[in-house]
Amino acid sequence: MRAVDAPRPSRRIRRRLPIPTLIAATLVSAVFAVPGTALAAGQPVPVAEPATTAGTTPTGPIGSPEATPSPEPQPGTARSSSPSASPEPSGSPRAAAAACGGTLALGEVVSCPSISGAERHVYTVTSTVDGDTLLAQHRQYGDTLSTRVTSATGESTCSLTGYQSRCRLGAAGSYTITVSLRDGEETTDYSLAVDSLLAPSSCTDLPDSFFSFASPGHSATMPTGAVGDCYRFEQPVGSVLHLAAPGGAAWTQGQILDAEYEPLCTVGYATECTLTRPGPYRLFLQNIYGEESSYTLRMPRITNAVGCPVLPLAAFGDPGNAVGTGTDVERDEVVCHALTAAGAGGVIVRISPDQSLPWRIYDAQGQLVCAEYDAARYCGLPAAGAYTLLVQSDSMLGEPIDYQVAVTGLAQTQGCTEAAGTTWDLPALLVQQTSPVQTHCQPFEGEAGDRIVHYTAPTRYNEAHAWLVDETGKLACPDPDWDQDGCVLPATGTYRMISFLRHWPGDSDELTYQMQIRRLSEAEGCPVITPGAYGAAPAGALGGIRCRVLDIPAAGSYLLDVVDQENYQDYARVYDTGGRRVCGTTYCEFRQPGRYTMVVGGSGSGQVLNNDYRYAVALLPRVPSGCEQVSDNGYATAPYRGNFQAAGEYHCLRLSSPAGARIIELEPGDASGVASPSVVVLDSTGAQLCDSSWPLRTYSCQLNGTAPFYAVLSAPERSFVGPYAKAFARVDGPPNCPVLPAGTTGSTVTTGADRFAVCLSLPADQRGSRESFTYRRTSGTGDASLSVFDASGIRYCGPSPQSVERTFTCTLPAGPVTVILEADGVDATYQLTHQSAGTPTS
Repeated sequence: MRAVDAPRPSRRIRRRLPIPTLIAATLVSAVFAVPGTALAAGQPVPVAEPATTAGTTPTGPIGSPEATPSPEPQPGTARSSSPSASPEPSGSPRAAAAACGGTLALGEVVSCPSISGAERHVYTVTSTVDGDTLLAQHRQYGDTLSTRVTSATGESTCSLTGYQSRCRLGAAGSYTITVSLRDGEETTDYSLAVDSLLAPSSCTDLPDSFFSFASPGHSATMPTGAVGDCYRFEQPVGSVLHLAAPGGAAWTQGQILDAEYEPLCTVGYATECTLTRPGPYRLFLQNIYGEESSYTLRMPRITNAVGCPVLPLAAFGDPGNAVGTGTDVERDEVVCHALTAAGAGGVIVRISPDQSLPWRIYDAQGQLVCAEYDAARYCGLPAAGAYTLLVQSDSMLGEPIDYQVAVTGLAQTQGCTEAAGTTWDLPALLVQQTSPVQTHCQPFEGEAGDRIVHYTAPTRYNEAHAWLVDETGKLACPDPDWDQDGCVLPATGTYRMISFLRHWPGDSDELTYQMQIRRLSEAEGCPVITPGAYGAAPAGALGGIRCRVLDIPAAGSYLLDVVDQENYQDYARVYDTGGRRVCGTTYCEFRQPGRYTMVVGGSGSGQVLNNDYRYAVALLPRVPSGCEQVSDNGYATAPYRGNFQAAGEYHCLRLSSPAGARIIELEPGDASGVASPSVVVLDSTGAQLCDSSWPLRTYSCQLNGTAPFYAVLSAPERSFVGPYAKAFARVDGPPNCPVLPAGTTGSTVTTGADRFAVCLSLPADQRGSRESFTYRRTSGTGDASLSVFDASGIRYCGPSPQSVERTFTCTLPAGPVTVILEADGVDATYQLTHQSAGTPTS
């Protein structure tokens, strides 16, 4: 079907631009016209439109839009300014200009160095089969040439386009191929080769041994300009073949045809093919551009696969010798492993490294049972018998991969550890993983209706996978309730937690991870706490075990906070006695009194908290009680002084201002750490109104809701033990502060530890619409900041940055305004002045 060592055509004299759409008729799929299609003899067969550029690796079947090239001139089609030909060795394609024409044997490649002007090169081709399809490889530049096929009676049959094309013939006999230039002024070269679809010049038989996974495949080289290679084989109908990518030059592809020459599957990229119709089968492999291509054909049979090394099912724990390997696996290469299952059931496939190594399992009939992405936890084998595991590399790095694989049956218990308890006061389990493909099995006992949660955490960076199965290896909770936490056991019996570490660093001999299996419903082993009081140590003192039983005496809303030894907040969830979620931390609404279970970390299955993790629990009624009342003119009275003594402690103050008033929080400017506690303002129902993160410190807080109002204070992280000073000031309504006179003298004020805020006022008739304010420390230490409020309590300007001296201009609303200076809690004096700034000019 091909000639050997075909010379490359020479260059033409005058180049013209390539026409990519010309190649639409050269698709490989177009080559495979078959008898019996609805085309009259001599009628050209339509082909798909091109969709991609030449040299792009195809992503779909040959002839599909995804695999259609738009070729540019290929290597071997360069033109020369003067046509010439070197003498060819015996047996090579004819190359002399005088030999461009004459008899063209099937499978022969003719390379014509020159055609110009009105020249016509006429070739004679003989078909031996009625209704044959002529396969052609016609290398030319763009659409320079016109190539027509006519019958012995002179009837036009079809045109041959550039590169691959085909022509449906009529009766057996001689046909004429006429090559001429479309433009008489052009001079160019070309090559031409034809063969028969039904009676090819040669066809290689593939023996049954070729279809073994152990077969090295069939390697060959298609020379330049050849139509392609033909292969013939027999296999049982229904056989499933793995079609490996043949490699070679770009666009080396073909199709498998059945006994009726109907297309079955495309060969060109790694995929599977089912022989759904009877053979004998033929494969025509070609290079679309007619380039020389060295390739290796491999089509191992998945149905009743042979040549796969046996991979015995591994036990839980270290798999020992039950490990398969793959060495130097190239991109798209497939490696097989033979599995045998004693019965139906799930198996876990563990591959290391798991990246870039997708896998699939087939039964003996070649039917896909499962694949990596739809069997992340396990693959369910439907029956006892033989199975084939295929591992394929899709590495984007292009480097060969070495891997290990182990398959563990979930129905068996060999290698499982001793059963673990589910009470919360038990220490966490430490799992040792000594193999990258090891799977761990941890049994535990459960009763019908138990709600079980589990946690895993690597001791160094990694990713742990875990799930629960029943005694048969099936998922204990195949349909989880995503609105709840944990798994409700369907029956009483032995269950197992299956787990493993996904990643295995190359320098590892052993990795470890921690594990906890706990019962949420009717939880056991949790210390009991009852609500505490504001201003005292938290109800739940520092201690271990990641759960607490909350003994709630009355329905209502409660403040719930979990902090570690340094007062850092942690997250927790609260569950009822059935293990159903009730609330989280901060505020929790209990609809009825009783006992509830709080778990630190909630449903975060990636966090193990062993009993040495110590934390405190603040459990308080949301509406404070027993709070000391504070003044709302904190700039004129001594501040409230408190002292935090333990992590998780909360204090409360009762505010004096009525509903609708606006207040601000005051504290020494140099306060930090525990001396600057956070403040949340609540109304008498416990509704949160504002906090010190924004309104209280930088705007003002309006007391909406029902009086009385409360300020709840908490210490920051790390710095949580020590004293603090806090005051509050009402800033709405007519100012009740001394007047700040206009001019350069202004007012001199004194600040100190018990008076770190000063209030002054500007009546409406003693200021302009824009005022320039200045404050300057005249004695003492520390610095200060200044704020200006209108009569409604809105902060119009400030707080200014802390400094010992500052001047700034503020545009003021109508009416009187209040000026508040906040200083450090140290002795100092400041001079404050203001003067009209006038109207801005821009």
